[in-house]
Amino acid sequence: MSARIQRLPDHLVNQIAAGEVVERPAAALKELLENSIDAGASRVTVDLAEGGIRLIRVNDNGGGIAADDLALALDRHATSKIRSLDDLEHVGTLGFRGEGLASIAAISRLTLTSRPPGAEMAWQVLAQDGALHPPEPAAHAEGTTVEVADVYFNTPARRKFLKSPNTEYAHCEAAFERIALAHPEVEMTLRHNGKVSWRLARHTLAERVGQLLGNDFAAGALSVDAQAAGLTLSGFAGSPTLGKSSRDAQYFFVNGRFVRDKLVNHAVRQAYHDVLHHDRHPSYALFLTLDPAAVDVNVHPTKVEVRFREAQAVHQFIFHAVNKALAASKAGADSPAEGAADALDAPAASGARAPLLGSFEPPPRRPGGGAAGGGLRYDSAPRQSRLPLSVADHGGGSGFYASLFAGVREAEQAASTPEHHTPSQPDAPPPAASLPTRHDDALPPLGFALAQLHGVYILAQNADGLVVVDMHAAHERIVYERLKTQFDAQAIVQQPLLLPVAFAADRLETAAAHDHAEALAALGLELAVLGPGQLAVRAAPALLKDADPVPLARAMLQELREHGGSQALTEHRNALLATMACHGAVRANRSLTLPEMNALLRDMEATERSGQCNHGRPTWRALSMKELDGLFMRGQ
Repeated sequence: MSARIQRLPDHLVNQIAAGEVVERPAAALKELLENSIDAGASRVTVDLAEGGIRLIRVNDNGGGIAADDLALALDRHATSKIRSLDDLEHVGTLGFRGEGLASIAAISRLTLTSRPPGAEMAWQVLAQDGALHPPEPAAHAEGTTVEVADVYFNTPARRKFLKSPNTEYAHCEAAFERIALAHPEVEMTLRHNGKVSWRLARHTLAERVGQLLGNDFAAGALSVDAQAAGLTLSGFAGSPTLGKSSRDAQYFFVNGRFVRDKLVNHAVRQAYHDVLHHDRHPSYALFLTLDPAAVDVNVHPTKVEVRFREAQAVHQFIFHAVNKALAASKAGADSPAEGAADALDAPAASGARAPLLGSFEPPPRRPGGGAAGGGLRYDSAPRQSRLPLSVADHGGGSGFYASLFAGVREAEQAASTPEHHTPSQPDAPPPAASLPTRHDDALPPLGFALAQLHGVYILAQNADGLVVVDMHAAHERIVYERLKTQFDAQAIVQQPLLLPVAFAADRLETAAAHDHAEALAALGLELAVLGPGQLAVRAAPALLKDADPVPLARAMLQELREHGGSQALTEHRNALLATMACHGAVRANRSLTLPEMNALLRDMEATERSGQCNHGRPTWRALSMKELDGLFMRGQ
C-alpha cells in the first residue's frame, strides 16, 4: 500500500525552496543585494569570509524594516513589493516573491538587524535551523544588515557539493559586479576575508563600466543608444577586435535586472556577425528598458531568464540598435591610447562612436627639439616629399588603384604641387609639401602614408604617432561594404570582359551555372556554357574587374551549389559578398604609390566597420609617440 499524502512542515518546504533559490553562496548574496537596491540604498557594503561559505554580511542605508515586520520578513511569500496579480504583471522591483530571506534562513544561521529612518532604535531577529528568536533591541545605524553564517550547515549532503572557497568567492564577486554595473548611482564596497576587493564610489554608467570591465574594453567601446516603440537600449558594445574566448564579459540587463536570454544573445551575436573573428565572443554591457508588463520575469527560480511578450520585435530592435552602433565605427574615428586610465565620459548620442577613454595628448611640439623643461619635442609639421608618379607607375599598381579611387590622385597632386613649381625646372628637386599639423582640422585620423612594408602593410603618420594598416584586410572591407550597398539597391554594376575567359568545369559546375544564372546575374557575374566541360566568364562586377575572374566564378558556383540560388541570396548573402570581396581586394606584394595608399586610408575613414575585415581581423593598429618612446626608452 502506498504512503498517504501529507503536508510537509514549513521548515522542510523552505529547505526544498532553498535548493532552487540558493544553489550557492553567490545566489544568497544576489538576493540580499537586490533587497538593498529595492530598499533605496545609496551605500551597500558586503563582507565575505571563505568565499561566502562561512559568512555573508550585507549592510545598507536603505529604508529599513519596522520592528513589527522583522519576523514576517523571514516568512515565506511575505513581501512589501506586490499586493495583487496586477502588481506582479507590472513588477518593477528586483525582488517580489518574498521567499528569498525565508529560503536563506532555512539553510544558515541568519541575523537580521534593521532600523527605519526616524526610528528611536534598531531591532534584531535571529533564525537558526527553522527556529525564529523573538525580536530584541540592537545598536545599528539607519538601514539594514543581514548576516548569513555557515551556509548549508544543516544540510551536509548539499554542502558537500559546494566548491572551494576561491571558486565560491569568484561566483560571489561576479554577482556583486553585476549588481554594481546596473546601479552606478550606488556606492558599493566588497571585502573578502577582511581585505577590500572593490570600493566603488557613485559614478556615471560610463565610469562604472570602465571600472568593472577594464580599460581595454573602455578604450574601444561603442556607445549604444536607441529608442523605438517603447523600447530603449543603452550601454556599450565592445570592440570586435577585442573578442573573447568565452562569454564572461557579456552583461545584459532588462529593467535593471541581469538576465541570460537566448533571444538576446542571438540578436547581439547576429549584430557582430560581420565583424567578429571566427569563434570569438563579443563583450558588452547593454541595458534594455521596456514596459514591465511586456516582459515576464517570473519564469525562473533565480530570475535570470525572462520571456518577452513580443519576442521577435525585441530581437529585431536589439539587433538593429547594436548593428547601427557597430556600423558607425570607422577606422581612425578615434585613436584611443591603449592602457590609458582616464575617467570615462558619458555615453554619446545614438549610433555615434564614443571613445570612453581620453586619448593620449603628446606634449606641444616645435621644430628644433629644444624645449623648456627638458621634455622631448617632435617636429610639429612633418613633411612628405612629393613622389613623381612616373616612378610609381613602374610598380604596376597605379592603374589598378586609380580605377578604384578615381580623382583622388589628381587632388593629392594638386595639393602637393607648389604654385611656383613649373615644368621649366625639370631637374630641380620638387619642394617638400607640408602636411597639416595636429592642430589642423584637415589632418586625417589615419594620417598620411609614408611607405609600404613588404608589400603587405602601409605605414602612415598621424597626429599621435605611427599607424600600421593591413592593406588587403582594409581594402577587403571597403569592397565588401560597397558590394552590400549595391546588392541591396539591386545595382551591382556588371563590367563586360573584352575577351571572355574560358575555363574547365565539371558537370556540377556546369549545371550550377545553368540553374542559377539569375542569381549569378544579381551578383554581377555572367557565365556562358561553352560545352559539357567548359564555361566562360563574360562579365564580372565592376568593383572586381581587376580580380581573377576564374577563381571568383568557381567560388560563387560552389556557394550556390551548397545553398541554392534564392537561399544563398537571402540567408547567405553576406557570406557570398564577403567571398567576392576577398577575391577582389588588393593582394599582398602589390606595389602602391603614396597617393594610392593615401586614397585607401581616406576610404577606410569613410567606410562603415572598417576597423575589421570581413573575417573580424583588425585592419589597422596605432602606436602613439609615447609608446614608441617607451620602446626605445627615450626620456628615461
